Amino acid sequence: MFSLVFSSDGRLYRVANMSLQYNLSDTSTFPQSSSAGVVSVMTNVSQISARMNSTYRCLSSASVSLDAGVNVTFANVRMEAYMTSANLSKDESVCSADQTVTTVAPTQSPKTTAAPSPVPPPAAPERGNYSITNGNGTVCLLALMGLQLNVTHFSKSRNQTVSEVVNLQPNRTTASGSCGVTVATLMLAEDLTNLTFTFTLNSTTQKFHLSAVSVSAFWSDMTDRFVASNSSLDFLQCSVGRSYMCSAEQTLAVVPAFSINTFRLQLQPFNVTANKFSAAEQCRVDQENMLIPIIVGAALAGLVLIVLIAYLIGRKRTHAGYQTI
Repeated sequence: MFSLVFSSDGRLYRVANMSLQYNLSDTSTFPQSSSAGVVSVMTNVSQISARMNSTYRCLSSASVSLDAGVNVTFANVRMEAYMTSANLSKDESVCSADQTVTTVAPTQSPKTTAAPSPVPPPAAPERGNYSITNGNGTVCLLALMGLQLNVTHFSKSRNQTVSEVVNLQPNRTTASGSCGVTVATLMLAEDLTNLTFTFTLNSTTQKFHLSAVSVSAFWSDMTDRFVASNSSLDFLQCSVGRSYMCSAEQTLAVVPAFSINTFRLQLQPFNVTANKFSAAEQCRVDQENMLIPIIVGAALAGLVLIVLIAYLIGRKRTHAGYQTI
């Protein structure tokens, strides 16, 4: 007997428990078994997950390890939990193994071919607009930003370490969190990816900063799961009562295998008034980008002034060389 137990957080459903019961005394199924009796094995970790109200589809073969060295291999899977009708949803959550298309070249004479071109990174992500409200419905955290995730992980299905760059899609991302006096949290969930940002306010210096980031990402081939966190960060420092702004691209290194690129960022996790950002403090990169044109302009103005002074001195000396008759 094989059984699956599903769980849901309202946004995703996944297999929370997988169990298998088989009878080693059944000689027709286990003709060379050295043991007898009924055996039950299970696992509490399964990464088969999909969006609510969608069909999980994975036509590719993939294995899940249970207790006692038992492996269960899935193929040609189409299933849905928490169905709202008698038919499978037409909306599908497709496993990553099915999203990879492999083309088999026909047999031909050996020939030298050029190395494949590197895969270009994705374009800059769209800018998402996220906000958190407190218990009385007042906005207490605001964030405008485009996010790009850089992940290095070992893929069991490919049997190698891979690096991926993934843009967070604002139209598929939901925001939640909490606001406290000295700690504020922003949680972003997009399909199988969950990001949590924690901001801390220093009441002595009256400055806040991004102090912790955690990520939990599932790849739908049932074998890849990436989890990372760091609670000792010191990014995005800003004075309380102001918003932090950085139009330039920034890279926030969370752990060696995971970093976040931010684009056109503006955020305020504390002291939001009238549901709007307060006056902004520019990041150092933006300040330097603004300083360069000023320096160049000042240098050009100085050069013009030097040329003008030299010209006036030259004219004065020319007039001094003539005498009145």
